Amino acid sequence: SNLIHYLGLSHHLLALNFIIVSFGKKSAWSSAQVKVTDTDFDGVEVRVFEGPPKPEEPLKRSVVYIHGGGWALASAKIRYYDELCTAMAEELNAVIVSIEYRLVPKVYFPEQIHDVVRATKYFLKPEVLQKYMVDPGRICISGDSAGGNLAAALGQQFTQDASLKNKLKLQALIYPVLQALDFNTPSYQQNVNTPILPRYVMVKYWVDYFKGNYDFVQAMIVNNHTSLDVEEAAAVRARLNWTSLLPASFTKNYKPVVQTTGNARIVQELPQLLDARSAPLIADQAVLQLLPKTYILTCEHDVLRDDGIMYAKRLESAGVEVTLDHFEDGFHGCMIFTSWPTNFSVGIRTRNSYIKWLDQNL
Repeated sequence: SNLIHYLGLSHHLLALNFIIVSFGKKSAWSSAQVKVTDTDFDGVEVRVFEGPPKPEEPLKRSVVYIHGGGWALASAKIRYYDELCTAMAEELNAVIVSIEYRLVPKVYFPEQIHDVVRATKYFLKPEVLQKYMVDPGRICISGDSAGGNLAAALGQQFTQDASLKNKLKLQALIYPVLQALDFNTPSYQQNVNTPILPRYVMVKYWVDYFKGNYDFVQAMIVNNHTSLDVEEAAAVRARLNWTSLLPASFTKNYKPVVQTTGNARIVQELPQLLDARSAPLIADQAVLQLLPKTYILTCEHDVLRDDGIMYAKRLESAGVEVTLDHFEDGFHGCMIFTSWPTNFSVGIRTRNSYIKWLDQNL
């Protein structure tokens, strides 16, 4: 099945997949402090974590959380996300809705976005918020990695819908993946073979998300899909020009990889590459300026570092208040590794920093 297919991607992923598979899905199990229930919101499975109420606050804050896994792996129900959401519910006295959206190869782009939008819209209905005793003015959308991508896409989509425009108080994106047009940003170059998420694995996740052809992977790795002769890509190129969007401390001595001639067939066959729903980083400034206060966590040892930093810069330029929380010793996926046998110091520090920001701002 899809798991076997992905295990074949790379030996780097074997360790991560072993972790995800070996712990398996956990059934909904409430603790003394947090009530956990599995239900569905408008046909989309969700796991709801209800934290303890604060005596002085009858209504709770809430985070809608979207898990990572390359649009293809993991689940709201595996131990790692279950523990993260339980900790959030308890420490924030909040209701956490963790969305069990459908994955590749069952569905492809944009179905994952449709799932998270449907579940979130349902949750935002006044009667549903009332059922969970949630304050409608204190709701955050959040996610990590591919979940951060879906959270960013959802945030942008909600700004375009008059009935949903100001419904989200915050968005919090954890090492999000935000574009598939430049696989040679300084962080992609620096971390090309970094474990958990080497570059070619990320490119394959993208191709799979679009139900594309693996023959394109090598060309995409050298940016042949966005070469100067690909007219369709010209309009968005400036929106991810890292030479102007990244501080010098990140660009170091890396050089942009811009091909004069490439393969125009790739974006013709995969027009999704140029769709802001898949690549929130390339959205119009008019969309960005409507987004709520934003938290973006990035890690130094992560191909996706620059996606997050460039988005922070573009949001700031659009007038959005942004907290960029960068971890020099962080690596992709680290925030869910907080308990034995994968309890990393940086996992605990990133999680604490994220929850602290939510506590102060939500």
